[in-house]
Amino acid sequence: MNEPWPLTDLDHVRRLHALAGGVRGAHVTEAYVDASFERVWALLGDLEGGFGQVVPDMRRLRVVRRQGEHVEALARSGYGMRARLRGVQRPGWCWLQSRFLLIGVAAAPEGPGTRVAFTGGVRLPARAALIPLGVRREGSRSVRRLTALL
Repeated sequence: MNEPWPLTDLDHVRRLHALAGGVRGAHVTEAYVDASFERVWALLGDLEGGFGQVVPDMRRLRVVRRQGEHVEALARSGYGMRARLRGVQRPGWCWLQSRFLLIGVAAAPEGPGTRVAFTGGVRLPARAALIPLGVRREGSRSVRRLTALL
């Protein structure tokens, strides 16, 4: 007898944990912020504005193409590195990557506030791995900046 596979729905924060779990060196920083999902995502979802104010290393991000939820953007870090990022952005979810960079941001309503999660870092080309230097510190800085902007 064929038993059906169990089904579950993951919110965006849990989904970010699952995806980051498959990337060696990735770390997810998660926090609860006392602001509505709509307010939080208005900031985080604004890739060319608020997003760069929250993510510490993002000096500039410019969307060059958007087709539905698929995004292509040019990024410049505070250290001068450049990247052409491709990925998906939808309410509560953003996963962008290039050959050398990965950025993941998620948000989910939780009671009167919002649960947020950040991951990312410099990728090792041709391997599913991030260089783990500074990943935890950058995630914590993103949470502090987000909280201050709200």
